[in-house]
Amino acid sequence: MTDHTLLSTEKSSPKIAIIGGGLTGLLTATLLERTSNQTHDLSNTPQITIFEKSRSVGRLATRYRTDSDTGKNWQWAFGAQFFTAKTDSFQQFIVPWLDTGLLQPWCANVVELTPANDNGQSPDIQSKEQWDTVHTRYISTPKMTSWGRELAAGLRHTNIVFKTRVAPLDEHTTHSDDKKTELFDETGNSLGWFDWVICTAPNGQAVELMADSGFSQQVNITQPQMQACYTLMLGWDNVQELPETLNSQTAPQWDVAYLNSEVLDRIFIEHHKPARDELLPSITIHARNDWSQVHVDDDLETIKATLLMAAQQALTWDKDSAPRQTDCHRWRYAATIIDTDTKELGILVDETRQWIVSGDWCARGNIESCYQVARQTVEAVCRARSI
Repeated sequence: MTDHTLLSTEKSSPKIAIIGGGLTGLLTATLLERTSNQTHDLSNTPQITIFEKSRSVGRLATRYRTDSDTGKNWQWAFGAQFFTAKTDSFQQFIVPWLDTGLLQPWCANVVELTPANDNGQSPDIQSKEQWDTVHTRYISTPKMTSWGRELAAGLRHTNIVFKTRVAPLDEHTTHSDDKKTELFDETGNSLGWFDWVICTAPNGQAVELMADSGFSQQVNITQPQMQACYTLMLGWDNVQELPETLNSQTAPQWDVAYLNSEVLDRIFIEHHKPARDELLPSITIHARNDWSQVHVDDDLETIKATLLMAAQQALTWDKDSAPRQTDCHRWRYAATIIDTDTKELGILVDETRQWIVSGDWCARGNIESCYQVARQTVEAVCRARSI
């Protein structure tokens, strides 16, 4: 993790505010607590508060519905579908949850799917690859949100405040003598004074939060380019009603499809994932990021109709095999555009005010990036407190 000591016995315990209860915020709090525990001095344990605007933690969103007749669920991971662990440090970090089974590898069969066209050509499905343990993709069980909730439950010195929107910071919220910052909610109520403020919101939201604050790195927040993503969620009553392209009786049997489509990007079969055996047939479809960005402000019902039409071309259902459940979600800030010639941005630090702007978008925009920027944040706090 880090060789730095977060706390000095000569300095008081820091009060740290983390804006955003997604994985970046949760991992930052987790690593801050772990680092402080290395000192074995409870009197200097940091007082951490996470302010989350929604009702729950973790941006790995899961949506589910229950069938009234069977009592079984449809379930869709309509945010991140999986994650990788390519660095040694992150591989070591996730070991405890692999040991308990909360995190599991997903060795999916992957195909390339070309949808049907207007000339009567049927969908074409070709085997692409099988995900294996060499380049493992991991999922959280029984839901993708389960890991985030487990991280939150493991925090011992962190208070999570839900349904709270932090108001944009301004130049007058910082006390120049001791670098403390007073935060307010959107109604103007004080949320308290903090030694450190760590913003983990998507960069579009971070721009708004820091716009009039005098943040020294403001111009860099907009450097990474973000794109939107629409997600379509489909559900069937039973596997017998699935269209032929999804029925496990047909060959090749598949779990993930990469699409040759102007609208759709990938299809994920949720009930094929590990520890999902009790699910009703549930399919998650991500639209292409570039298409989603062009249509990011379109009416959601219009988008849903367009996605359903594209999905029907890919999966070719008729009235007897049409999905019973349909839903659609819009992510405004879903994907960081990665330029292979550009160095990762990294976290943005204003040492004078002791503000940090962080998030997966500061790196490669994936779950491992959440961990990487959380480590960078802890190291930045450590360096400042050792001065």
